[in-house]
Amino acid sequence: MSTMPAGVQITAPVSAEFATILTPEALAFVAKLHRAFEPRRRELLAARITRQARIDAGEMPDFLPETKHVRDGNWKIAPLPKALERRRTEITGPVEAKIIINAFNSGADSYMSDFEDSNSPKWENQIQGQINIHKAIRRELSFKNEAGKEYKLNDKIATLQIRPRGWHLDEKHVLVDGQRVSGGVFDFALVFFHNAKEQIARGAGPFYYLPKMESHLEARLWNDIFVMAQNEIGIPQGTIKATVLIETILATFELEEILYELREHSAGLNAGRWDYIFSCIKKFKRNKNFCLAQRSAITMEVPFMRSYALALVKACHKRGAPAMGGMSALIPIKNDPVANEKALAGIRHDKTRDANDGFDGGWVAHPGLVSIAAEEFQKVLGEKPNQWEKQRDENFGAKDWLNFLPETPITEAGVRNNINVGVHYLGSWLAGNGCVPIHNLMEDAATAEISRSQIWQWVVSPKGVLDDGRKVTADMVRGLIAEELAKVKATVSAAGDDVKTYEQAAVIFEEMSLSENYPEFLTLPLYEAMD
Repeated sequence: MSTMPAGVQITAPVSAEFATILTPEALAFVAKLHRAFEPRRRELLAARITRQARIDAGEMPDFLPETKHVRDGNWKIAPLPKALERRRTEITGPVEAKIIINAFNSGADSYMSDFEDSNSPKWENQIQGQINIHKAIRRELSFKNEAGKEYKLNDKIATLQIRPRGWHLDEKHVLVDGQRVSGGVFDFALVFFHNAKEQIARGAGPFYYLPKMESHLEARLWNDIFVMAQNEIGIPQGTIKATVLIETILATFELEEILYELREHSAGLNAGRWDYIFSCIKKFKRNKNFCLAQRSAITMEVPFMRSYALALVKACHKRGAPAMGGMSALIPIKNDPVANEKALAGIRHDKTRDANDGFDGGWVAHPGLVSIAAEEFQKVLGEKPNQWEKQRDENFGAKDWLNFLPETPITEAGVRNNINVGVHYLGSWLAGNGCVPIHNLMEDAATAEISRSQIWQWVVSPKGVLDDGRKVTADMVRGLIAEELAKVKATVSAAGDDVKTYEQAAVIFEEMSLSENYPEFLTLPLYEAMD
């Protein structure tokens, strides 16, 4: 590498290829954003802890009185570029070359390339992902598998959006003035610095997805970063457009405020359903009256999930913004036509509901599902690119979003499934794979978080009782972890993969599921355990 900017240190290997991304100029840009905004990030993370303590003490969230003027005001987000007007189908996946090419070529309107939940944040994954995105934007990315099959980008590809890591995650391999940088700022800064002008020249970008926010003040921080970033490289204010994933229960009380903070840069909101369920469990884990049924029973049709989704549509369309439906995790099932048809019917049902509710598009996890999702939105939207004109008139609030039902069933099979999915996913994550097909679902960090959080809650809560009358206990969970680990290792071995990370995953899953003090995010200790 050339001379490192003052105060910047990298504690991981930098190959010649990595150095094309980690240039002195790009790292100086990272450092400038870090120095300007890291104190605020840390203040906002501390505010999360303070808020959680109040909730643990019995406080229930509600609308903020100090932002009533925003909710009552007559305003809209800034107009969107043509590339973001039609987003009926969006696909997502980690920043691996083959996955990037397949997603771009999938026929989806939009592709969210993911440095976050579906990507295991090994140093090699993060920087190689930056290289892959850099090449893909310039139509230079290709991939050849072991059998010699070559993958190349089509002439017509999906519109690119990029998801950096959430505010709670650091990039431990990059220090500025001896302090770790924010993972989200690092991801954004590199991809923006190297690609924004190229994307503008090609007529689509720079566009982003923003995860895990809990308040409008966290959205304000991103907005201020965007303002500085655009000034630094000399592009007009408002060029950046970003969609916010509403995947925390607290953000639901600030939907309009989040849109308002980003109004010059907003591309709408997305219903991040899996992390939303995790957030509900996490925020009310100490409430003795709160105990959700097993994951399979928490569908988008249960009242608290449905009201959250409809409120998101209402807020977006009121403010002239796209409302994006969440991920349906079902994937095509090879060699089982009956099960495959059931999975495809589930996807179709999910997208039919979203389209009829007013969503302007929705996510799928696999290229083979794009056409089904597109068909269902086509039936409702016809030739319109979106349905922003569809206004909802319901009044949603705490009575709807905090009505956490159902509480049953909780079954031994449900406990086992959470353990199996959690251990399997964590083992894959530690091995460097953050997007894992398990039991015919495409799983990412969000579903692993639900799995371990539900186990923790069922042990702690007096309502954590199986349908056969047995209380879920720590001893029960330990015994089932051993049994499910054996099953996971057998599955992994049968696929020809190494099982060495799965023993470690089981230890971590047990610690995080049975710890007296609930760990905020499983990815935090996992990241520290990772090379």
